[in-house]
Formats: sequence, C-alpha cells, structure tokens
Amino acid sequence: MKGRFITFEGGEGAGKSTQARLLAEALQMAGHEVVITREPGGTAGAEAIRGLLLACDGHDWGPRAEALLFAAARADHVERLIRPALTRGAWVICDRYLDSSRAYQGGAGGLSDEDILALHGIGSEGLLPDLTLLLTLDPDLAQRRLKLRDAGQADRIGGRAVAYHAKVAQAFERMAAEAPERFVRIEAAGAPEKVHALVMAALERM
Repeated sequence: MKGRFITFEGGEGAGKSTQARLLAEALQMAGHEVVITREPGGTAGAEAIRGLLLACDGHDWGPRAEALLFAAARADHVERLIRPALTRGAWVICDRYLDSSRAYQGGAGGLSDEDILALHGIGSEGLLPDLTLLLTLDPDLAQRRLKLRDAGQADRIGGRAVAYHAKVAQAFERMAAEAPERFVRIEAAGAPEKVHALVMAALERM
C-alpha cells in the first residue's frame, strides 16, 4: 500500500482527538491527502456498534462481548475506509485502533493478548499502523481534564474505576516497550501546540 497509517493511543483525557486533528491539518498543509478517523467508528456500521458499546443506558457488555464488537467494528472500518485510503496513497490518522482493544479488553479486561490479536487477524487481516503515538499523562491531570471535558457525563468505558484505567495504562506501557519500532511515547501534559511539536518530531522516522 502506498499510504501511511498513524494511530494515536493512550488513556482517557490524554488529548488524542486534538493531536490527531492538528497532525491532519499539518499534513494537509504539506500537500498530502489525509483521512482522519476514529475507533470505534469511522463507517456507518462501525458507528452503530460504537453506540452499542459506549451508551451508559445500554447493555453492560462483558470483556469478551466487548472484544468481539470492537473487532467487528474494526473489520468494517478497515475494509471500507482504511485500506482503500491507504491503497490510493492517503495518510490515515486514527484516534484509537487495535492497541486500545489490547489495553482495555486485554490488559484491563482480562483477555489474553493472543485472543485479541487472533480476532484482529480474522476481522482485519492483521493490519497494523506504520506508527503508533502513545500519549501519556499523569492520572490526576487526566481526571481533571475529563471533569472539564465530560461534565460528569463519561461514556460507559471512560467512566470505569480508577483501578481499571491504571491497568489500561500499564498495558499500553508494556506494548510500547515490546514494540519500540512502532511506538513513540509522547508526554501529553503540555499545551496542545507543544505536544504537537513532539508529534511532528516523531514523524521524522517516517
């Protein structure tokens, strides 16, 4: 494939959506075709599954059901949006991807990494990003940001206990350590423009 695939990962409140948008704007100014998307979501089918997964008044899915739903949403997302964009040479920037499933349903939910990767192999033919930018943030600062952003209306997964999110963070750190050729850790505590500068510096490897 001729395009490039970049994902943003990290816990709640790390600023992934903001940094994805800033990177998309920078790449567009440089003359690239850019597709910015998110998970779960990005296509009509995947957005419908997103509603099932995140609604606070919906069914309380267990980690196995969650993993299957995320894999199904991702399969549609990859087939209908991500692969076609990469094939025609676009840069695809995605707010969360496979590694979130590995961290949330795996590291915090108790499923094995092998099971999550097996679902990904079936659903999305194992497609991995060229670069994963892991935004890291002190948990206390993350909580303060979330209170401002959500005004007490966190989604079903974002509103889980602090201990759950601590396990998510540990899983992300483990993945980054195991795959340094794909991951770049970026401290996200600074102002958005300063974090964006770190993001742009990370792209030099590409």
